[in-house]
Amino acid sequence: MDTASPTGNTAEADPSRTVTDAERITARLDRLPMTRSMWIIAILVTFGGLFDAYAIGLIGALGPGLFQAKIFTPTTASFFGMTGFASFISVFFAGLFVAALCVSYVADHFGRRSVFAFALLWFGVANFMMGMQNTANSVNFWRFVSALGIGLELVTVDAYLSELVPKQARGMMFGFLQVMGAIAFFTAYLLSWQLVPISPFGVDGWRWVTWIGSIAAVAIWWIRLGLPESPRWLAQQGRLDEAEQVMSRIEAQVQAESGRPLPAPQQPAYHDPRQGSIMEIFSPRFIKRTIMLILFNFFQTVGFYGFVAWAPTLLIAKGIHVTQSLEYSMVINITGVAFSAAIMLFADRMERRVHCAASCFFIAVFGISFANVESPAALIVLGACLAASTQWLAYALHNYQAELYPTRIRARAVGFVYSWSRLSGILTPFFVAFFLRNWGATGVFAFVALCMAVVILAVMTLGPRTTTLQLEAIAA
Repeated sequence: MDTASPTGNTAEADPSRTVTDAERITARLDRLPMTRSMWIIAILVTFGGLFDAYAIGLIGALGPGLFQAKIFTPTTASFFGMTGFASFISVFFAGLFVAALCVSYVADHFGRRSVFAFALLWFGVANFMMGMQNTANSVNFWRFVSALGIGLELVTVDAYLSELVPKQARGMMFGFLQVMGAIAFFTAYLLSWQLVPISPFGVDGWRWVTWIGSIAAVAIWWIRLGLPESPRWLAQQGRLDEAEQVMSRIEAQVQAESGRPLPAPQQPAYHDPRQGSIMEIFSPRFIKRTIMLILFNFFQTVGFYGFVAWAPTLLIAKGIHVTQSLEYSMVINITGVAFSAAIMLFADRMERRVHCAASCFFIAVFGISFANVESPAALIVLGACLAASTQWLAYALHNYQAELYPTRIRARAVGFVYSWSRLSGILTPFFVAFFLRNWGATGVFAFVALCMAVVILAVMTLGPRTTTLQLEAIAA
């Protein structure tokens, strides 16, 4: 794929063009093999996904415990009732929305590493405070505050990982990010299954599930302090000496581990030296992908969280009691972990937009089937298929949207388009509760299927090709 420069020429077609130091640094990064040190960097970044997913897993996993403690009710008499479980989900997405839309610019301004560390610590403290509350309003307040940290972390981890990993391994490492998230998601349900029905030391089990995540978040925050800054971001900011130091240190480690000289860098893609503006996403170059990602984010939320957040509640609506619903949900989410690992095997063998469309198609098919069965075995099998499909969708979304904008605006652009999923997330719980109350699980998944059709249409008609291309080439 040719890489367009501002004059309309390409880097390959204009051999007389002087290659800049920033372009050389990014080309050097993209030629690196995935040795031990590269895996360690990538794994430390994906630790962010652990707690993002754990916080999201708490949506569904804590539901039965919060009902049992009489803090929330499964449905409400009024559409926007704040004592119902829908409000607990909605305030979480409200925090993610504010973080994605209003705070994500700080990762472009202050760097990926510092924001990455701060956001996780914020979440750990606020989530701990949530576990100490006794009323719906106070739980909702601290859930909102903790979501601000998670929202900033979610945006930053996508930008950080896409910039630190060589182009040939981006899909695989986003697959690994999804594995980490699936493990954390499963862990949230496993802990809830074991702790929610009991009260260790006289304290409600749902509080222990919350606190365990907070303590682990602070521990991981400390471990990740040794991560390097993104050399791509440093180069974009004109901090070339720092970018060179980071890049040289990474290259030395990779060469020592590989035991042979590093391959020669490929011809660099054009690197626009301008400081970015969020308004660029509405320019003729990016407007189609911006519209596509707005539609993608807004409607995929219904498919992902329509099942993920409501799985135990949907099972309870089918007559399965609280303990069993958590047990079934835990078993269902084992498949999510296994399928996330399988994604790594074919992540870079399929176009990103095909990943997006295929996952949405299967969510619609398995969701409608799930709504129309009653036997425990069928519910578990179809629920497992849904869990695998939602993990596939999450992988596809995070990988794809992080590739579509240039480094200078990546965090802000991802934050803006991602904020539409958060806006949808604020509204979706109330719609799901409405459909569940009036038409049961069948109504919920008919609504989900319609939204998945919108995503498929948008991605397949407006989405560009990105698999194994240089980030700078995709954005040019």
